[in-house]
Amino acid sequence: MATTSASSSAAPPGADGAAPAAAPPRRRRPGFGLIGPRRERHALSLDQLGAMELPVGDDGVAIGVDPQGQPAVLGFSRPEPFDAVLIGGLWTAQALALRTAGTGARIAVETGRPQMWANLVQAAGGGQQCMTVFDVGRVPPQGPSVGSPVLVVRDCGIRPPRGRVSSLPWQSVLTLLPYLSPVAPRLLENADLVGVQRVSPDEATQIGRILGLPGSDVAALSTLGDGVTLWCTRSSRRYVMTQPTDAESGLLGAPRRVD
Repeated sequence: MATTSASSSAAPPGADGAAPAAAPPRRRRPGFGLIGPRRERHALSLDQLGAMELPVGDDGVAIGVDPQGQPAVLGFSRPEPFDAVLIGGLWTAQALALRTAGTGARIAVETGRPQMWANLVQAAGGGQQCMTVFDVGRVPPQGPSVGSPVLVVRDCGIRPPRGRVSSLPWQSVLTLLPYLSPVAPRLLENADLVGVQRVSPDEATQIGRILGLPGSDVAALSTLGDGVTLWCTRSSRRYVMTQPTDAESGLLGAPRRVD
């Protein structure tokens, strides 16, 4: 009787009368759950690796293309003070400000012609106040930080006074000069970056002497087209053509040297 009772409580035998084997445990990858579907690996030979090229530049905003058609990138959000001077037109300064605002930076515009910036201020930031206009000499401390970098654009004519707000870590200053002026040599000599658009031959000669430009660049400065800028650092030079997007064209119009 005991044997019959034990048999009735056991699992039913399989077709051959033996108990079925237990199902194998499901394999798991520690911390990653179940193994997903298997796919073929992607592999390249050494010869194929040469074709894997990507245009990589410094962090910043694309300000245009160089003569070889490569993107030119300018970064105003830096962990150290950065001063730039642009001898050129308002159009280029506004395009730089608009593109920098698009990276999340705040723009403080110091200007004596606020009406020229009104439309841009309203359009920038998609309804959020990321660009503010101040009278000359009235820019308050901006409190820059790594999470909230600042670009101060000084549009103060040919003789900009010394600004109350200077460059700081995460706060760069871009000074716009419509053409060469008596204060330009001091600004150019102290700048980390200088942009020069079309100027007269006499101005080109003076700029070339201050920046140490070769004769070919000095001669080219008086023939540059609208939207073309020669950007110079202490160790390099690069011609850049700034072309507007459709949105920028509707807001700023076509590139122009003279306002």
